[in-house]
Amino acid sequence: MLIVDRLEGEWAVIEWEGGTFNLPRKLLPAGVREGDVLTMSLERDEESTAQRQRAAQRELDDLLRRKG
Repeated sequence: MLIVDRLEGEWAVIEWEGGTFNLPRKLLPAGVREGDVLTMSLERDEESTAQRQRAAQRELDDLLRRKG
């Protein structure tokens, strides 16, 4: 369970499994207040991951070509 512990400027302090972590407030739904319980869903963006991997490989290839 994710609980909004407190709001500090641009950050929300979130309680989770006996600890806390900071999350940018702009990622939270409008109207969130201290004490609210949140649900969260994350998913892997396979296409963006593949694009980043291709870009990194191009940069590595370019670097190796310049050194070789």
